[in-house]
Amino acid sequence: MGTFWAGDRQPIDAQGRIEISHRESCWLLAGSMKVLSAPPVEFVSAYSIELPGRDATTLKWTAENAMLGKLLGVFSVVGASILSIFHSVDGSYQGTEHLALIDPDTYHACAMLLFNDRKLSSWQVELTRIERRGKGRSARK
Repeated sequence: MGTFWAGDRQPIDAQGRIEISHRESCWLLAGSMKVLSAPPVEFVSAYSIELPGRDATTLKWTAENAMLGKLLGVFSVVGASILSIFHSVDGSYQGTEHLALIDPDTYHACAMLLFNDRKLSSWQVELTRIERRGKGRSARK
């Protein structure tokens, strides 16, 4: 569970889900976040994450987002945190996300999204690992 803030800065409950699959050529992350407004709004993204290269702490990614279009970004592991910066192909959207490891099964994530250098939204959620047999890892926000 978490909280989402839009331009009006009113907190709205949010929930979501991510699922990660490790493939031979890349890692896939499918994610969604449902903002429990009236009516509810759901943000859906599909990420393709490049395999670790020379610097295993930094991973490039691309994502398709139904509302924002194609996104390009980088994950970087810094201590017990994962940082991410991203932008849309046309440059109008930019954002950042921080995931802090709480314990082996829990992350606290916070993020913000900019549109033309103005804050459009922000959110914070707790991610808890749910093991699924024969599939990738899942987490609920």
